[in-house]
Amino acid sequence: MNKTPSLTSLIEQLTEFDTALLANTLGYVDPTPAHEFYMGSSIRSVTPTIAPTVGVAVTAEIDTSTPDNPSDRTVFWELLEFTANPVERVWRVVIVGGARPDHECVAGDGMAKFLHSVGCVGLVTDGGVRDVSGMLTVPFAAYCRGVTIHHCALRWTSAQKPIGIGGITVSPGEVIHANAEGVIKLPAAALEKLPERAAAMRAFESRTHALWRQPGVSIEEKKKGVMEYLVEFGFDKP
Repeated sequence: MNKTPSLTSLIEQLTEFDTALLANTLGYVDPTPAHEFYMGSSIRSVTPTIAPTVGVAVTAEIDTSTPDNPSDRTVFWELLEFTANPVERVWRVVIVGGARPDHECVAGDGMAKFLHSVGCVGLVTDGGVRDVSGMLTVPFAAYCRGVTIHHCALRWTSAQKPIGIGGITVSPGEVIHANAEGVIKLPAAALEKLPERAAAMRAFESRTHALWRQPGVSIEEKKKGVMEYLVEFGFDKP
């Protein structure tokens, strides 16, 4: 009898694949439109040497840029209850809502060390971060709009609600996959099949690229070869 893999096991397996490969694979194994699962280029890695990272989304909203705002960390401490999960690695996904968007700074290396100690693998935000060299020592992955040197009072305003970031909507509990090239969320219905199909996609791409780079092979032969590889690796049907 086949045993359904746990979410923890699937997350571990998915760290073996780069993010673009998984995005390609999703087009063949899941009906979710591409524009609903990949973030735009405004959200980019500032820790590109960290390997692909995968985890479950914990979502929040913060204002770090409004002058004279009173600090409120109540939501932050509530978020730790969701983050400190001994079973699943999590992503902190944070949107900013302050009066000066270019002055938002959501985390530095101190926050990164704290969050990593309770099971958080990284941060995705439409604000900025700082102390990147310190984050790399943790290691703690950060995907953001860029680096911002400082912040005003930290006022956390919401937790564990669907949020819009990078042109898509991320809900609490969704699985996030990211690497140096960007961020995607993985549809729940595709998770169990993704490791096996991503391995097949990697093999398909390897064969296809080897064929495409040959200058002495005609366009027709290359087209025919790709069609044959799609069938061989099980990607001939949507």
